[in-house]
Amino acid sequence: MPVVSSKGKAMPESPIRKLAPFAEKAVKDGKHIFHLNIGQPDIKTPIEALNAVRNHKLEVLAYSHSAGFESFRIKLAAYYAKHDITISSDDILVTTGGSEALIFTMGSITDPGDEIIVPEPFYANYYSFSTQSNVKVVPVISTIDDGFALPPIKDFEKLITPKTKAILICNPGNPTGYLYSKEEIQQLSELAIKYDLFLISDEVYREFVYDNSEHYSILQERALNDHAIVVDSVSKRYSMCGARIGCIVSKNKSVMETAMKFAQARLSPPTFAQIASEAALEAPDTYYIETVAKYKERRDTLVEGLRQIPGVKVATPQGAFYCIAELPISNADHFAKWLLDEFHVDRQTVMVAPASGFYSSPNEGINQVRIAYVLNRRDLKKAVHILKLALEKYKEQEAIVSVQSDVIL
Repeated sequence: MPVVSSKGKAMPESPIRKLAPFAEKAVKDGKHIFHLNIGQPDIKTPIEALNAVRNHKLEVLAYSHSAGFESFRIKLAAYYAKHDITISSDDILVTTGGSEALIFTMGSITDPGDEIIVPEPFYANYYSFSTQSNVKVVPVISTIDDGFALPPIKDFEKLITPKTKAILICNPGNPTGYLYSKEEIQQLSELAIKYDLFLISDEVYREFVYDNSEHYSILQERALNDHAIVVDSVSKRYSMCGARIGCIVSKNKSVMETAMKFAQARLSPPTFAQIASEAALEAPDTYYIETVAKYKERRDTLVEGLRQIPGVKVATPQGAFYCIAELPISNADHFAKWLLDEFHVDRQTVMVAPASGFYSSPNEGINQVRIAYVLNRRDLKKAVHILKLALEKYKEQEAIVSVQSDVIL
């Protein structure tokens, strides 16, 4: 019998989606699930984007330029200018989601066996993309005790080898919600220049920052022009996850010329999705202001509720709409399955993402979960209440199993 590739076998399961069969069974069993496992916003997509598709005049759904609509890239450059990022439309390549942007980036700057240093926990698909690209992810661990702040620069420096090609960060972070400060970005910039590395920044949550904080992009570091590559997307910014439109942004001409060859190989990004994404840029500033205000309220509701549960530890996220919570259990993977398969409160239960899938280091995050606060505050309160009751019952069962094991021993 023919066999699949070793690369295929090495591809990790999504910690976010691997529990889908358990969720489907729970629904068939008549349970309602509060989804805290996936970053699918319930915020309405800008009406400007939807109307642009509804009112289109196209008679032929043709290919676009491989780099994306020029008109879209010009408007994107204007968008970045509002954030003190000076680039031209030629510095932008439109991709099929931020995922393709990162895959193109890895393909453009690495050879098989090269290494990319990534603070962990990190977005789980980074590991998938690196596997596709035959690149080794080298983790540098951040901890919940200091809010998942940037690890000391010396921790990065000691991991640099002749195979190291880049440092990759997510700012604000998925899954931690950590927002890197200007000083932290500058430290990374100096390191990238010192060792002639690329600094890749996933900035898809740029707008989602709280408590009067400000996002600082690597593209604002002018000395970093030849080293900086930004991955971006409309998915979260405009609640357009299904559009699958993202982009690579860099002033490094060699990188952009190389990425264009990957873009040409896949022909072009989707036309209707570009139409919608270009129109979304016309959304008024109030769209961002109202959306960020909602997420801040949800964050506060979630964090306050979690901190009232005995034994739960959570760092307050300063950006994005995720947090990592450490639970008073031994195995979050088992707990997440148990929530769907065996537990409910009045036919209601909760779905979370086990955080071990956001680490590449063995045995890290095994008692942590990632929670996405993309539900309204009423549902978040219900979900936290269910989680509290679930933990009480689960810990009782763990204690019974532990006693039985001691008796057997």
